[in-house]
Amino acid sequence: MAKFSVILAAAGQSSRFRDPHHKKPFALLEQKPVWLYSAEKFLARNDVRQLIMVLAQEDRDGFLSSFSANIAVLGIDLVNGGAQRHESVLNGMCAVRPECDFVAVHDAARPVLTDDMIEACFSAAVNSGAAIPAIPVTSTLKRSPDGRSVEATVERAGLYMAQTPQVFRRDWLESAYQQLGTLVPTDEAQVMEHAGHPVTIVEGSPMNIKITTRQDLRLAAACLKSLPAPKFDARPHPFADDNLWR
Repeated sequence: MAKFSVILAAAGQSSRFRDPHHKKPFALLEQKPVWLYSAEKFLARNDVRQLIMVLAQEDRDGFLSSFSANIAVLGIDLVNGGAQRHESVLNGMCAVRPECDFVAVHDAARPVLTDDMIEACFSAAVNSGAAIPAIPVTSTLKRSPDGRSVEATVERAGLYMAQTPQVFRRDWLESAYQQLGTLVPTDEAQVMEHAGHPVTIVEGSPMNIKITTRQDLRLAAACLKSLPAPKFDARPHPFADDNLWR
């Protein structure tokens, strides 16, 4: 059985979230912190051997103060993030345990994650070496140089919106990071593309939203209510069904 390490990216600045008390991964969603939803999903799987939480240095003390019980029980490894996303993920890569064959990178601000999507992404990565969930662009796209007037309509055929978890062979991703040069990638799939590796697309979901603004919390709450009942095929943990955050 392939073994996976999961890097949960939570080191961003959340500048558009505009909450004076919380960055978006740590805000409460239905009385539970956003990051914990996806962490629980991954750690319920027997093939996930490690979960690495990548945090901004300035958030570390507050995170430990609020979630030390979760960290201890769930066995989460904490890593300091970098100035940009790809640097944060690379820091997480340095902490991946030797026995893990694959690395999954997931946005901590994407809480509406299903067991089926994780399984599809993991299986596709095992078969092809690299896989991401994505959904086709359905809206008409406009280009504007100033955000006030339309310059052109952009052809949307063949365009997809990438999501996470993005899952890769560990050796491929490590090698690809060494070939970055001056490229500043916006996701890990771009790192792989730059190194010449094909990336498989798995059908994503419109509900797999990335929380960006505080209003997105309400949309995520509605999406969570529509999900199927959770599966309990793997090891349970004490926080799976509690009222700790209520």
